[in-house]
Amino acid sequence: MALLTPLLAFLYHLPQVYKWLLKPYYVASLFMSVAFLAVRKTPGICDHLATQREDGNSCDFDWREVEILMFLSAIVMMKNRRAITVEQHVGNIILFSKVANVILFFRLDIRMGLLYLTLCIVFLMTCKPPLYMGPEYIKYFSDKTIDDELERDSRVTWIVEFFANWSPECQSFASVYADLSLKYNCAGLKFGKIDIGRYGEVSKKYKVSASPLSKQLPSLVLFQGGKEVMRRPQVDKKGRAVSWSFTEENIIREFNLNELYQKSKKLSKTKGDKISQSQFPPVPEEEETEQQGADSQGEESESKKNK
Repeated sequence: MALLTPLLAFLYHLPQVYKWLLKPYYVASLFMSVAFLAVRKTPGICDHLATQREDGNSCDFDWREVEILMFLSAIVMMKNRRAITVEQHVGNIILFSKVANVILFFRLDIRMGLLYLTLCIVFLMTCKPPLYMGPEYIKYFSDKTIDDELERDSRVTWIVEFFANWSPECQSFASVYADLSLKYNCAGLKFGKIDIGRYGEVSKKYKVSASPLSKQLPSLVLFQGGKEVMRRPQVDKKGRAVSWSFTEENIIREFNLNELYQKSKKLSKTKGDKISQSQFPPVPEEEETEQQGADSQGEESESKKNK
């Protein structure tokens, strides 16, 4: 059963995986991930490579290379246990495949190792993972708008994500956060985001560190009446985030989204009633008195005619 669950999940998301893999970033990453395999197995190239195999076959892995690959495969499996989305699974496989390639190329030939490492650095500096571009009900704040929006209406509850575009964890969490906004957004419960990698003053004010070592990105903060009520992940005394998994189930449970949504719907109903009343304004008092006077004059004229 433990093996069937990830397999079924992969098959379910297979069409989506194909779409991602066809993007230039993932195509280039895939080629770089299998670079050592291609060099070691390609006839004409592998014949000139060094090997520690007893049979002298340089076109096959030796025992040390197999050992390195098995060790890094175990690390990928451990990392993927905490992965939330398919993007994170694919990202972990690509990342540790590149690490394995660096080690194997350096072990084979230091010149090939330096060449591959240079390619990885250039790729990291010039290519970024594709950002989430799907539907969402999220308001993006700046350093000038966040305070005004949070304090504008004390009845509105805000859930704000503090993120940075360079963070892989934030990029993977984007689709999960967007799905939550589509399910729970209403007049009394709103979702927002702010890039603290861009607005450093906001990072200091709301005490969310953008340092990769702090592991505080992404951070979700719940605001009610413009004041912070809770946040995830929590931060210890050393300024490091307490480990917490950003799954949809955890967020719904920890932030009581179902309960918040039911309370917020009442606020939307009251707002709707006020809007409907404003569409049909009451008759002014002056017009009412004029109508009463006209009615009384009509009654007097009718009584005179009867006489």
